[in-house]
Amino acid sequence: MNNSSQHSSPPNRQEPTLTVVVPCYNEEEVLPETANRLGTLLADLIRSGDIDQASHILFVDDGSKDMTWQLIETFALKNKTFKGLKLSRNKGHQYALLAGLHTAEGDAVVSIDADLQDDVNAITQMLLNFKTGDDVVYGVRNKRTSDSFLKRFTAESYYNLLRKMGVDLVHNHADFRLLSRPALEALKCYGEVNLFVRGVIPTLGFQSSIVEYARDKRFAGSSKYPVTKMISLAINGITSFSPVPLRMISALGFFVSFASLLLIIWALGVRFFDPEAVPGWASSVIPIYFIGGIQLLSLGIVGEYISKIYSEVKQRPRFIIERSV
Repeated sequence: MNNSSQHSSPPNRQEPTLTVVVPCYNEEEVLPETANRLGTLLADLIRSGDIDQASHILFVDDGSKDMTWQLIETFALKNKTFKGLKLSRNKGHQYALLAGLHTAEGDAVVSIDADLQDDVNAITQMLLNFKTGDDVVYGVRNKRTSDSFLKRFTAESYYNLLRKMGVDLVHNHADFRLLSRPALEALKCYGEVNLFVRGVIPTLGFQSSIVEYARDKRFAGSSKYPVTKMISLAINGITSFSPVPLRMISALGFFVSFASLLLIIWALGVRFFDPEAVPGWASSVIPIYFIGGIQLLSLGIVGEYISKIYSEVKQRPRFIIERSV
């Protein structure tokens, strides 16, 4: 596969053209405020000469069912700072984000969610880091006070689990980041269907840095990431970047074999040294339930990896853009 980043022109670091990519799904309640804050920020940066006048905001509508796309069209008609992409159907946050990153123009691209939980003012510091030579700048939340105890606990546990499994992930970083043009071109070389963008970015290998910020509560509307989607994203992150679960099956098989051997010895001891024991019950029932449970668990893990292979080999498009403004 050709690495297109090798042939891309170096980004303008002094007065770069900036594109802010904003994935959206049913965000009509918060989108006007999002457009206002981001539009004000870009206007200030253009006025101060920090970014080029061609800089803009790119909203990506992930097949919303409310008035999200109509709002994006309105923004684009009133102000050339705003542009929009509409996917043909709902594909999920990661694919909407990727569509925006693949389509975005400019020397630097910042991705940020529409819910205004990420601090838009942190983009200014990201630009400063970019101008000093960083190709990837991660937005990292410095505290989780806005989260419930359950969400904080599960998030911390998940990051620790991924680290132990060998996945290179930036702690407390979601999808708020800046990418330079060379980093974006390198990202385009990754053609996997089972997408976990925050896990892919660290593998690019470019010079990177971190900008910390305080994460707020959602400005309006409800979260588009229910527990089921969070669990699905977590599983995808593990199985897309780590073979450890498969190796755990091998270790588990060894353990079960060893435990079965001990059980056989115990059953033989009962058979020969305890004349009142009911013959055959222990050696039949215990291995059936124990080994049966292990087999089902192992088949489930193997099946998860096979399903990913099945998705990859079909090579279907990861997203389809229906229209743009």
